[in-house]
Amino acid sequence: MSAETSDSVLSKGSALEVLAFLVTAARTQTEEAAEYGPMRLLMAARLLAERMADGVQDDDTLAPLVAEVAALEPVRTPTRDREAYLATLDALCLRVADALVAQAGRA
Repeated sequence: MSAETSDSVLSKGSALEVLAFLVTAARTQTEEAAEYGPMRLLMAARLLAERMADGVQDDDTLAPLVAEVAALEPVRTPTRDREAYLATLDALCLRVADALVAQAGRA
């Protein structure tokens, strides 16, 4: 990936906050049950989306995706209903892929 400074939607402070979360979650994950891994990744995605929201509000492709990710439940593990959990993740992955394709078409 290339560094696109003109499209930056995060301040250094917000980026550092997400980085800190990811690094400390990686450390915590070494002593937690495996199902917490996806939960921590979704928490990081939610944190990132919350920080991105203002910077993408005028983007018809990214704004809905960022809003959806920012609205994810803070704690969600696959232990309740694994099939529904996976279906939700699959649908979200498709929306992320669609956003990536749309962004690539703009370049």
